[in-house]
Amino acid sequence: MLDIVPVCPLYCYSGRVVVKTSHRQRQAQATRRAVAHAARRLFAARGYVATTIEAISASADIPIPTIYSAFGNKPAILEEIRRLWIAESEVEDLYRRALLMSDPVQRLRLAAHWTRRQMELGYEIIAMYIEAARTDARVAKVWRRVLSGREAAVRRLLESLAGTLRSELTLEQALDIYVAATLPEVYRSLVLERGWSSDRYEAWLGDLLVSQFRGVAPVTRRLRSKRS
Repeated sequence: MLDIVPVCPLYCYSGRVVVKTSHRQRQAQATRRAVAHAARRLFAARGYVATTIEAISASADIPIPTIYSAFGNKPAILEEIRRLWIAESEVEDLYRRALLMSDPVQRLRLAAHWTRRQMELGYEIIAMYIEAARTDARVAKVWRRVLSGREAAVRRLLESLAGTLRSELTLEQALDIYVAATLPEVYRSLVLERGWSSDRYEAWLGDLLVSQFRGVAPVTRRLRSKRS
């Protein structure tokens, strides 16, 4: 089901996940995972558009009719890739934990952590969606809903910080800053291109969010090499 807007801080899965209990159901779920893993490798190497169901079938060693029976189409395979990524990153649990924290600084640093976690586990999946959305209207529709759900979740996080943000900062301004600071392009530039470690990226992003939203200068750190 793709008509549910997820309230999740970053690119969350919007469908319903059914727990498989019987042997046949577990086999079907294992097939879906195998297809998704093979497709993810091919999408990353060749691109979403250039990858065919036939190529996925060969890579996964699963018959084409079985893939169509399990998914129906290529966009559904991409959705399964995203679902598995979100489950692995545990971002939904991290988001719920942040909303329960009493310390606003710790909330913001946890936001930096879940951003880092999703990027290092699946930056290429975001790139897949961006590519696919350019040519496939079905993917474009899903991606718009995903981004809408992301913004709703970030707005809720910022609303929970009401009274602790800088007095001159409006909610809309805070939302703009958050969205810009957590863009995938920033992660790509700093970590994938300029050689920052994921730890350094998370610390930088946490410091940035705290200083921008709270007006609190981060603890001064000694300069390190760019790969530290």
